Amino acid sequence: MSLYELTAHVLHEQLKAREITAVELTQSMYDRIGAVEEQIKGYLTLTKDIALESAAAVDAGFERGDEMPPLAGIPIAIKDVICTKGVLTTCGSEILGNFVSPYDATVMTKLHQQGAVMLGKTNMDEFAMGSSTENSAYQTTHNPWNLEAIPGGSSGGSAAVVAAGEAICSLGSDTGGSIRQPASLCGVVGMKPTYGRISRFGLVAFASSLDQIGPFTRDVTDCALLLNATCGHDPMDSTSANLPVPDFTESLINDIEGVKVGIPHEYFTAGIDAEVGESVRRAIAVLEENGARIEEVSLPHTDYAMATYYIIAPAEASANLARYDGVRYGFRADEVDDLGDMYRQTRSQGFGEEVKRRVMLGTYALSSGYYDAYYLKAQKVRTLIKSDFDQAFEKVDVVVTPTSPTAAFKIGERTADPLQMYLSDVLTTPANLAGLPGISIPCGLTSDDLPIGLQILAAPFEEEKILRVAYTFEQHTDHHRKRPNLSSQ
Repeated sequence: MSLYELTAHVLHEQLKAREITAVELTQSMYDRIGAVEEQIKGYLTLTKDIALESAAAVDAGFERGDEMPPLAGIPIAIKDVICTKGVLTTCGSEILGNFVSPYDATVMTKLHQQGAVMLGKTNMDEFAMGSSTENSAYQTTHNPWNLEAIPGGSSGGSAAVVAAGEAICSLGSDTGGSIRQPASLCGVVGMKPTYGRISRFGLVAFASSLDQIGPFTRDVTDCALLLNATCGHDPMDSTSANLPVPDFTESLINDIEGVKVGIPHEYFTAGIDAEVGESVRRAIAVLEENGARIEEVSLPHTDYAMATYYIIAPAEASANLARYDGVRYGFRADEVDDLGDMYRQTRSQGFGEEVKRRVMLGTYALSSGYYDAYYLKAQKVRTLIKSDFDQAFEKVDVVVTPTSPTAAFKIGERTADPLQMYLSDVLTTPANLAGLPGISIPCGLTSDDLPIGLQILAAPFEEEKILRVAYTFEQHTDHHRKRPNLSSQ
């Protein structure tokens, strides 16, 4: 098996035993990128010089006999919405096309302390607004399982490079499903931790009450390692939870005897593709065969989640994106008449169509005379959605659902129909509105060999329960070991 196909925890043992060096591992990843990146288009920026320098420092530590962390020397890709000092951070937008961050996000500081090796920055829907990575100002990322299909979004680049073997693991962000949905469509593990579990300092804001950073990995063990490395309280983020962080690897227990698994009938509606529904039901049967107690639960306000999300998220985006005015940094329009015209031209030329659509939606929802009718009402419904989950978790330990209603669709198939595109996240947005942790793990393939994901949700700060269920499922199936048949050029 090639190095690019291995997991972080396996590679750590090889590095520790000096069977390979971090420089060799890093170079092998760039060889793989050189072979397949033209097909995938998952990266916006590669940082090879920085990566090889980091890898050499890790090798020196191993040679000295230092106690090296589990991610030391592990090649990782970073979604281009996370600030990286001295490296372009574009958010997939022309308006930040020349922006080099002057500081590192907290998650980057933590990864540097671990000795992780940053390979580069990954493609994404502009400002994380999208479900297919077709809204990037620079390129469309392709799904490694079918190059004519989308990889999901908005973290499509981060999911695709892990699936394609162009990174061992990666970081993304999840505002309404942007980690779990592409993880499902690309056949990898993707986790959105509880809101506040990982610092958002240095994460360029889309919707501040919904955004959360999280990992993409090849298996649940690597997911636990990434959580260990990135979670924790941060005084630089006022929404960061000041709670102790457990060792998530201790949750990797192959035993779910007596664990109560809730199945919400609202998530198995007519909109779910038949093959997706069948794969998820088979996955639930595996859990039951291994001792889980399956119970039906109700989340009655699920039908209102999409409408609620598409009021709250655009409203917060309209406020957050007001800072992009061409004055201090980023793109600035030429040939303008005055300051007001400079604002108008900069935003008209710098923002893409989807970003402009959402900013206008959000500005309208917050405008005088409409605030109470839309934004305030949406916040009240958000409370009802959270209450539904609170009541469900009084009865069960986790809730299990499909991650995405369909497998990956063709590139260009939904670009002319924003509503159909938005429905790609119908099963993931409720967890963001309620601030819950959630994971997507591979649970099958369609007849066209496209991945299907299983979503597992738990109450806030109960990531351990999710990891235990997900790990047990992995031990009794081989879905996470399947790889796309991607030929090198």
